[in-house]
Amino acid sequence: MTLDARIPPGDIKDKWTRFQSEMKLVNPANKRKYSVIVVGAGLAGASAAATLAELGYHVECFVFHDSPRRAHSIAAQGGINAAKNYQNDGDSVWRLFYDTVKGGDFRAREANVYRLAEISTSIIDHCVALGVPFAREYGGTLANRSFGGVQVSRTFYARGQTGQQLLLGAYATLSRQIGLGQVRMHTRSEMTDVVVVDGRARGIVTRNLVTGEISSHRADAVVIATGGYSNVFFLSTNAKGSNTSAIWRAHKRGAYFGNPCYTQIHPTCIPAVGEQQAKLTLMSESLRNDGRIWVPKSKGDKRAASSIPESERDYYLERKYPSFGNLAPRDIASRSAKEVCDDGRGVGPGERGVYLDFRDAIARLGRPVIEERYGNLFDMYAKITGEDPYNTPMRIYPAPHYTMGGLWVDYNLMSTVPGLFVIGEANFSDHGANRLGASALMQGLADGYFILPSTIGNYFASSKLPALGADGEKALASAADESRALFTKLVNIKGKRAVDSYHRELGTLMWDRCGMGRNAPGLNDAIQRIGALREEFWTNVNVPGSSNDLNMSLEYAARVADYFELAELMCMDALHREESCGGHFREESQTPDGEARRDDQQFCYVGAWEYTGKVSASRLHKEPLSFDNVHLVERSYK
Repeated sequence: MTLDARIPPGDIKDKWTRFQSEMKLVNPANKRKYSVIVVGAGLAGASAAATLAELGYHVECFVFHDSPRRAHSIAAQGGINAAKNYQNDGDSVWRLFYDTVKGGDFRAREANVYRLAEISTSIIDHCVALGVPFAREYGGTLANRSFGGVQVSRTFYARGQTGQQLLLGAYATLSRQIGLGQVRMHTRSEMTDVVVVDGRARGIVTRNLVTGEISSHRADAVVIATGGYSNVFFLSTNAKGSNTSAIWRAHKRGAYFGNPCYTQIHPTCIPAVGEQQAKLTLMSESLRNDGRIWVPKSKGDKRAASSIPESERDYYLERKYPSFGNLAPRDIASRSAKEVCDDGRGVGPGERGVYLDFRDAIARLGRPVIEERYGNLFDMYAKITGEDPYNTPMRIYPAPHYTMGGLWVDYNLMSTVPGLFVIGEANFSDHGANRLGASALMQGLADGYFILPSTIGNYFASSKLPALGADGEKALASAADESRALFTKLVNIKGKRAVDSYHRELGTLMWDRCGMGRNAPGLNDAIQRIGALREEFWTNVNVPGSSNDLNMSLEYAARVADYFELAELMCMDALHREESCGGHFREESQTPDGEARRDDQQFCYVGAWEYTGKVSASRLHKEPLSFDNVHLVERSYK
């Protein structure tokens, strides 16, 4: 298959407007004839389900939580970007577009990124209309702050709980449509497969997480909005329930997987404290607006932070990247933290931490201002660590956070399976090799509120979707039988080793070999070891209980089985891409001063992988990336 991104012709500033004016429409009466399945009800899923229902489509929304309000979108703390230029500091749609392309190290599709920047201004207006309580200046205007990789203040926020407030706004619109009967919610339901009939996505298979019942659900289109896959590393900032299964099962049904090795390591997380820890806690990047990052200049300095004089502190980001300082992009800040810790200057237990210090900001602004901006984040840090960040610097260290890779989609947000749309973090489209802070919420809401509702109508109006006949019913039943067989196989292994121990071992291996630093010997070793560990898993895992009842161990085992396959593909993708770009840092490809070195001649493309029945035999397809508006240059923040 030839990858066709279906990018509209013309000037980049006019593409989306022209595309909308020329796309085919479905009239209001006919919208009632179409049904759409939305999998996931975080920001992207909830906004999409609510908007599609308001347009008149019949929507069924599936979520494995007991309520959409439990989606991991609530964990997005710092803010959401929009090119409003409220600060009159030189911001514009073009600058947001440029910052995003540059931040992604020139590995994103220009047309998608510009559309995202263009829509960003409407997102804020829409969310304010929904009642989202964004922070405001004294005079009542909306407040802004900065995030990494930019030199303007364009991030709108609600203290340290922006994601939660945005999700409540989307949930309110979704609840209204549920009350009107336009959306039917299926909670505690996990998607186990996509049903493809005559080459088009026509439904899904789900498992009821309470009863164990496997059932099929038909639709005219399927939308996947299930987030990212950084829990493949076991320890990450994601909720423990976040997983890859929905997009991975879709991948095995024909949806290409784009850039799986592009994973983001967030620089501002509370360091791990023990081998039994189950997850890591993110401290918002917004803290880097006022916090200064440093380590002792001398190796092995064990003194308390307050005992180290200013002359013996290394504010290494300010030293290395004076133009951006502590707001250097996430990938650069993360690698820099690892460098100083590898140099023996890390702080805290295990010396895997650096200081995030608010001493100077409190002295300059006063404690009440810092409390107003970051109070709940400071409270969270104090509860977890037992340390008061108002008096003692926070300790932070990089951790897996966001995944820029995901299912490949075209300009319409449709995958290589017609009728299967993928939105939010579940797709690959907007962030290249590194995501700038505060742009995840922006993408999820742009996709759900503004882009998908237009492009899915164009799909319906341009396609003939006959009623499912005997072949369709057979496909639905067959997919359900395959899901039953998978769960039956897992519970019947009756091995001796717990699911969690396999996940932990896989995650440790991925962090060591495919984490912040990657090299060919390590990736080859990882591929071999993943295969051996996966083989052992399928013969020795112990899944207690039954497949026909509530069984959290069983659902976890199925997810870990998917992680094994995804991990192998991630390593294959990282191995083939013999360059460094963004969060993908090949140690063989770096400048003399340790910066990432791209190879635009060989690797200026999206790597989209096709499943052929076995991960090791996956076929690579390439979508060339052209930069007609932002020229390919060395990425510098110095």
